[in-house]
Amino acid sequence: MRILYGVQGTGNGHISRARAMAPALAKQGIEVDFLFSGRQHDQYFDMAPFGDFSLRTGLTFVTEEGKIRPFETIKRSAPLQFLRDIHQLKLDNYDLVLTDFEPITAWAAKLRNTPVIGLGHQYAFNFPVPQHHGNLHQRLIMKYFAPARLALGFHWYHFDMPVLPPIAPIERHNGQIDPTLIVVYLPFEAPAKIEQFLRPFKRHHFAVYHPDAPASGNGNIQWHKPSKVHFHSDLGRCNGVVCNAGFELSSEVLQLGCKLLVRPVEGQCEQLSNVLALQRIGLGYTMNTLDQTVFSQWLETGRGVSVRYPDVARAVTQWLTLGDYTPQSIEALASQLWRRTRFPQQPLFSAPPTHSTGTSAVA
Repeated sequence: MRILYGVQGTGNGHISRARAMAPALAKQGIEVDFLFSGRQHDQYFDMAPFGDFSLRTGLTFVTEEGKIRPFETIKRSAPLQFLRDIHQLKLDNYDLVLTDFEPITAWAAKLRNTPVIGLGHQYAFNFPVPQHHGNLHQRLIMKYFAPARLALGFHWYHFDMPVLPPIAPIERHNGQIDPTLIVVYLPFEAPAKIEQFLRPFKRHHFAVYHPDAPASGNGNIQWHKPSKVHFHSDLGRCNGVVCNAGFELSSEVLQLGCKLLVRPVEGQCEQLSNVLALQRIGLGYTMNTLDQTVFSQWLETGRGVSVRYPDVARAVTQWLTLGDYTPQSIEALASQLWRRTRFPQQPLFSAPPTHSTGTSAVA
């Protein structure tokens, strides 16, 4: 079996999921070619699991100071190149196309009637899970950005829908947890703004990961360029994580049992929807802006909860080899995986709190 696997390169969540899928697919004897789009070549890192992968320009969103900039997004897009990439992509030698919300592979497969399966968090929004619907433009993007008639959508909770648990294979290190260490990953915020936000909190140490990280640290604030090895090392020993409301990193934090505080990118429907989900199931804290009052409260009184998700990557690859690509088989797969998932006995809150950072109990 040979698969073309398209991965959206904007942000690191899609790539992290593909890193987990790559060895699982190899163990099943599936031959895979990876295609990435959405960022420049020099912005990718730790790509060894993908072998001789290919890159395309694709489509991406321009984000500045924690907000999506629609005009800049349109200005920097290359629609003619995008269309050429779709029509020039050769699919004849593949049995199946997987697309993790990657538009070139999704549209090439759709236009040529090649079997295609969506694989990613965005496809969970095909069902009535908690979501911020946004304006018409944003709804059209979610629907048509990377279309797939059949899809495996991932979420932190099933919400009585045929979605799957996250692919989040990460474990705590055997070493001691540092109660003062907080990992910060806010790549859509300016470093100077992050520095200003963290500066008053001298009793904690902050490991800040950012694509534009300064060359040196400043006392208790240490800056790092993105690195899978170093980042996961700090995740494994930290007490808490502050990040944007992306799906994959939050999934890893829930697996680890660290306390979680998310700040959604303004205008990004997926992240705003993730905030609604966290509020409903009681697994994390949220803030709408870089609010030092909310952050101080979280540092002092916030706590983490641990969710034990099964080996979803292995289950998905085994499902792929069976070839029964139907909604009924996805329902069966989802049911099997949720039965093996272990949620905390007590969510963060037993009732919806009144302030903006809280969450409600697990449904």
